[in-house]
Amino acid sequence: MRSFQLIIFALLIQFSLSAQNITGDWYGEVGNNTKVQFIFHLSEGEDGLIAILDIPSQNLKGIKTQKVTFEDNELYIDGKNLGFEYKGTFRPDSAHIEGKFMEGPNAVPLVLSREKFKAAKAKSRPQEPVKPYPYKEEQVVFENAKDNVSLAGTLTLPAKGDQHAVAILITGSGPQNRDEEVYGHKTFLVLADHLTRQGIAVLRYDDRGVNESTGNFAEATTANFATDVHSAIAYLKTRTDVDHEQIGLIGHSEGGIIAPMVAANSDDVDFMVILAGTGVSGFETNLIQAVTLRGFPVEDEEAYKAFMTEVLTIASADKDVAEVRKELTAYYDQSPFFEMMAGQSPQRDQILKSLVEARTTPWVRYFMNYNPAEMLELVECPVLSLNGTLDLQVVADVNQAGIKAALEKGKNKDFEIIALEGLNHMFQTAETGAMKEYNNIEETFDPKALKLISDWILKRVK
Repeated sequence: MRSFQLIIFALLIQFSLSAQNITGDWYGEVGNNTKVQFIFHLSEGEDGLIAILDIPSQNLKGIKTQKVTFEDNELYIDGKNLGFEYKGTFRPDSAHIEGKFMEGPNAVPLVLSREKFKAAKAKSRPQEPVKPYPYKEEQVVFENAKDNVSLAGTLTLPAKGDQHAVAILITGSGPQNRDEEVYGHKTFLVLADHLTRQGIAVLRYDDRGVNESTGNFAEATTANFATDVHSAIAYLKTRTDVDHEQIGLIGHSEGGIIAPMVAANSDDVDFMVILAGTGVSGFETNLIQAVTLRGFPVEDEEAYKAFMTEVLTIASADKDVAEVRKELTAYYDQSPFFEMMAGQSPQRDQILKSLVEARTTPWVRYFMNYNPAEMLELVECPVLSLNGTLDLQVVADVNQAGIKAALEKGKNKDFEIIALEGLNHMFQTAETGAMKEYNNIEETFDPKALKLISDWILKRVK
């Protein structure tokens, strides 16, 4: 009896050590040519394990995941609020966690260890400004009382003058910091620097739940993000160094559909710039992206388009989400196209589950049922819409046609719609427009596009 108790005691100690060992900082990276580094901070909370994620390459830190479990040396991190999941096995012999990082139907190996990796060598970003800046910079915080969110940002003000026209920058989809930093490119820092040097003040801020801003990014929809912009406007109207009659919005990608949502419902928006914004419904946008961003070949394009049309129809239906997920799972499960996506992966069931959940988040379902053209029709302030001809995420011709038709229908008296030759979704000069090029291009924002934006604004605020 005594020896049996000793065995049980030893097992309990081993389990306790495993549970204790899993807490702390874990480091890993995915990718080949372009590596993305992840740091998971695991700690014990009141209700169990907590995982906080940092992604240094995008200057994202303190991102809270939804759920963490660790049982029998199996670690599961539910980051579906950020579009991913991680499953791994803790190996006591090597003190590593061997697992897979899953994003929708895609799964890549991700080994986590206690050892800090060497910081990736910074690539040349020649447009990034260097301090001291020839203008004033102030760190600010403003409140969204409606959603109980505090938003932290940076306000840059021209050195000369008492009151300034100001532009609020609105980020694209996914959790973004105030610089809209992707692959080391600080798109909004470069844009804000250019505009402020030209005499235009700029407010940019961390998305809710990102870095220094509070709130839950995962639970927010495009409509929620619009209330953050309204709060930014209200904050600027409290300042004496801002011209309250010259407040404008500049939205990139999803920000380009948030901006007209705000402008259509506010008398305080005096100009608006849409960068790579959509002019058709989210349903149509997703359908186009299913083709332009597809990572595998198909023999019958029409059949694949019909398949995706049905997927999106089911996913966007006005039904209880549990019923939608049930129908979508059944449809995927019998489709040869899903077999092409999953291949012979032993994680087939998990891929199916992840894909269904990714298609039915609150943000996705709202986006698919939202048509920015309806808000664009109501916008009365001057509008500049820019799209790159090599943009594979928001195809220029179909979206610019939608934006133009909506503004004309609404009888907007001052708008310009311009396609910029050879630019991608990030407004970089590109070769193909593929997302994999973003990191390798030194240019952060095409100088001609920057000048076009500032010249257009200055004509309307002076």
